[in-house]
Amino acid sequence: MKIGILTSGGDCPGLNAVIRAIVRKSDQLGFESVGIKNGWKGIFDESYEILDLNNVAGIVNKGGTILGTSRFSPFEKRKGKDILLHKIARENFDAIIAIGGDGSMHIAQTAFEAGLNVVGVPKTIDNDISGTDYTFGFDTAVGIATEAIDRLHTTAESHHRIMILEVMGRHAGWIALYSGIAGGADVVLIPEFKTKVSDVLKVLNSRYKRGKLFSIIVIAEGTKFDEKSMAKRKEDVKLDDFGRERLGGIGNYLADEIERRTGYECRATVLGHVQRGGMPSAFDRVLGTRLGIYSVEMVNEKKFGRMAALQANEIVDIPITEAIGKLKTVSRELYEVAQVFFK
Repeated sequence: MKIGILTSGGDCPGLNAVIRAIVRKSDQLGFESVGIKNGWKGIFDESYEILDLNNVAGIVNKGGTILGTSRFSPFEKRKGKDILLHKIARENFDAIIAIGGDGSMHIAQTAFEAGLNVVGVPKTIDNDISGTDYTFGFDTAVGIATEAIDRLHTTAESHHRIMILEVMGRHAGWIALYSGIAGGADVVLIPEFKTKVSDVLKVLNSRYKRGKLFSIIVIAEGTKFDEKSMAKRKEDVKLDDFGRERLGGIGNYLADEIERRTGYECRATVLGHVQRGGMPSAFDRVLGTRLGIYSVEMVNEKKFGRMAALQANEIVDIPITEAIGKLKTVSRELYEVAQVFFK
């Protein structure tokens, strides 16, 4: 059996652990593993690499992906479906294991409906894919953000400043919530719940009255405010490859607004792509390994159109449609855990 392996969408720590596990399990079962370079685009470019035990040795601790990635969707190209099916058939792939986030799983489902034997493996630092308790990459990102909060705490306290840390999270605030709780943030702002700057100021003023002359605010990049003063000007809005608003900078907007309204000295740090880079945590390496091995077992059992997932610490498989039907977001109950410390 010949298995094609691709990584699609944004990179994240743990991808190489998945690739390594797929190749090792495939070798055990006597399957051939072929790496598809740069996501789905590699099929169109006919860019492949035979993967064996030698070229996946020593990659479990490496960030990024040895196969490269892209946000390319074959179904957005003219006659893309026909080209995809033709090139897959010509290479004699028996199955494709697609490792990616929500957008990539949508492509995988469309490919399955077009007649390809596809298995999905979820990845995203945002942890917003439904049907799985955690995605690999999330734990590493939370660790990086928590360390940043720890470091900002000391300089905030020394200079009596308000420090804002902006982290990733377009629609879901998992990174902000977990790192905010772990790092002892005084305010955590996430996309799931709109807020007002005045509510943030109440917390800051309360702390100042108690002699706390510094504060830490963690904000997810997709957070929305009710006030018009916090809305981006149209000329400042840029779009990404998917036609979505390119996020980043809400922390700076908030810092300016806090200073304007209170006179408190405020600084913003945008963590950005640092959250995606570097070595994966031990948890993400293990989770990626488990998902990779299970995905090959799914291929062996012809469980196509399904995605490997972590549920109650067990690796299971679910329909890809279940994973892409709705984003997994932070519940009100969980957010209230963080709100206990907003004083």
